[in-house]
Amino acid sequence: MPHHITPPADIRFEDEFITGVKKVFEEMIVFNRLLGLKITSVAPTQVRARIDMRNDLVGHFAYNRIHGGVISASLDALGGLAVTMAICARHMDESPTQRMQRFAKLGTIDLRVDYLRPGIGEWFELRAEVMRLGSRVASTRMEFLGADGKLLSTGSAAYIVS
Repeated sequence: MPHHITPPADIRFEDEFITGVKKVFEEMIVFNRLLGLKITSVAPTQVRARIDMRNDLVGHFAYNRIHGGVISASLDALGGLAVTMAICARHMDESPTQRMQRFAKLGTIDLRVDYLRPGIGEWFELRAEVMRLGSRVASTRMEFLGADGKLLSTGSAAYIVS
């Protein structure tokens, strides 16, 4: 995925901040915990996560396929995380704690998901990047991939930034 938002290349989030982001995203946002979303990488331009397949995520029992709602909710959550990281990258003058509070200031305006292939596998990788970060609205592009790297679903979303 090409990076359309290019903050200064020297921006590195502190370990303390990344640990805090993971705690908020994976544990404190209870629905993300229910989905089993785990962050695998966080950068100012792109975030990645994974979901391990579990029986309670099945949408089609005969094929053991992941539910489409899990895919869309996960892509939405990851798109929101990508926007939050892009915003945080613009505010490196703030403390990690101050930046963490920016999580609450985001809402989904629009979400589109294209289901390309059935979601069957042991685990899935998710990727999201910010296409544009404006003063009021941010746009993202997301991917949902199988363990073999095959693209299963794509998403795009718009978020209100306050």
